[in-house]
Amino acid sequence: MRAFITGATGFVGANLARLLLSKGHEVRALVRPHSNLKNLAGLDLEIVEGHLCDPSLAEYIRGCQVAFHVAAHYSLWQSDREQLHHSNVLGTRNILAAAQEAGVERTVYTSSVAAIGVPGGGKVADETYQSPVEKLVGDYKKSKYWAEQEAHAAVRNGQDVVIVNPSTPIGPWDIKPTPTGDIIVRFLRRGMPVYLNTGLNLIHVQDVAEGHLLALEKGKTGDRYILGNENITLAQMLHILSTITGLPAPQRQIPAWIPLSVAWVDETILARLGKAPSVPLDGVRMSQQLMFYDATKARQELNLPQTPIQTALQEAVDWFQENGYGGA
Repeated sequence: MRAFITGATGFVGANLARLLLSKGHEVRALVRPHSNLKNLAGLDLEIVEGHLCDPSLAEYIRGCQVAFHVAAHYSLWQSDREQLHHSNVLGTRNILAAAQEAGVERTVYTSSVAAIGVPGGGKVADETYQSPVEKLVGDYKKSKYWAEQEAHAAVRNGQDVVIVNPSTPIGPWDIKPTPTGDIIVRFLRRGMPVYLNTGLNLIHVQDVAEGHLLALEKGKTGDRYILGNENITLAQMLHILSTITGLPAPQRQIPAWIPLSVAWVDETILARLGKAPSVPLDGVRMSQQLMFYDATKARQELNLPQTPIQTALQEAVDWFQENGYGGA
């Protein structure tokens, strides 16, 4: 089969492209002009240059049987509100329409648990939970919610779309890196003297890639599937990293008001003075919630693999160290 994929230069997309190629499929990847192609180096795939909102996008897709829309703009900066809407919402609307026009049989749309939100009080959310959009923290989460609504609208119009909601992937090819990857990098560089009390659902990025292919094969049209694994606190994650690397984990937890104050000054005062902010306010606000999720549906209906989190963190550490991100 020939698969069309967006976001192949990114973290999840690069792992998905490799998985598809390893299974003998042909891959056509949409990349923006001047994109960093490091994650695609040496891969036997077809590259087409363009944007998610190109009017001729259907012609780029034509000839592909399936599509994976993985690309998204990720930013927690409040100044990026318009870009988030344009890329994530309008871009999703356009690529779904283009896939339908091009005759794609089935599309897997990569949403996020960010679109689902959290119930609060440390409760665990599954696919049946939906936070009211106005209670989602930050413009990124809101943009992913509205992008997911575009997928549901496409299904109502007769298109075969399956939605996957990855939690927090970790592992190789985290080139930017992601915020969680950045935690690992800062840990390796001994740049984390303190930590916040927060919690995440972690999953190996290769399991997320496998989940995309399983959703293509087994997912129900219009359904969403949380691609997650283990709920752990940040303190537990740092302890595992300490065990893996032999480096000491930070022992001091700081109250949220400290980074909140720094972030508020950064985004409301320094940014207006033309200085680059260093701490996103929405990022700190998100960290005040325990972002715990239940992936039972994906395990039962898709047979989503569950690589141990220690293995995923070990492979992430190895990749970062081998690719010059710091740490001994």
